[in-house]
Amino acid sequence: MRELRIAWRKPAEILNPLWFFLIVITLFPLVIGSDPNLLAKIAPGVAWVAALLSALLSFERLFRDDFIDGSLEQLMLTAQPLALTALAKVIVHWLLTGLPLILLSPIAALLLSLEPKIWWALVLTLLVGTPILSCLGAIGVALTVGLRKGGVLLSLIVLPLFIPVLIFSAAVLDSASLNLPYGGQLAILGAILSAALTLSPFAIAGALRISLDQ
Repeated sequence: MRELRIAWRKPAEILNPLWFFLIVITLFPLVIGSDPNLLAKIAPGVAWVAALLSALLSFERLFRDDFIDGSLEQLMLTAQPLALTALAKVIVHWLLTGLPLILLSPIAALLLSLEPKIWWALVLTLLVGTPILSCLGAIGVALTVGLRKGGVLLSLIVLPLFIPVLIFSAAVLDSASLNLPYGGQLAILGAILSAALTLSPFAIAGALRISLDQ
């Protein structure tokens, strides 16, 4: 609840990644043309790349304000485990970034001429994949929270970690476009999500301790 209240005080930071997602989705058909067949082939990849870049825009706010005002150190001194606090921040980040992207996916499907079956596969991959992005991105943010202009370093750290998510999401969408079952690929994404939710809070807590001890 604390994290949600703080986030709602700065609505621009919530809306900026969503506007970026919509702008990318809107501009892409203008650049490559309005051919529905061409758009349908590339639309899932465009939507996922736009979602990934939107998530990158929102990562820095995870721990930045708490680090600047000193409340991050206070959170580390409380009786509550730091890993639990980190998990709460990740969940709030997904609620404010990942979930709105899923809710905006019908607009993306309309602009990119997605078929309903492919749109549904896209929704499933975003539903499972975006929490993984939040978990992995939070680890990178925790490692760079004490650095000035750490945005470039953050991108270098987290983008390679996102590649498996993109690969299996693309496999799901390819199978959906060919009318093939994609339960196996989705199950692998689910396994990655389970591992990320289980292990990333401890990795985030360790990274924060390293960053604040420097």
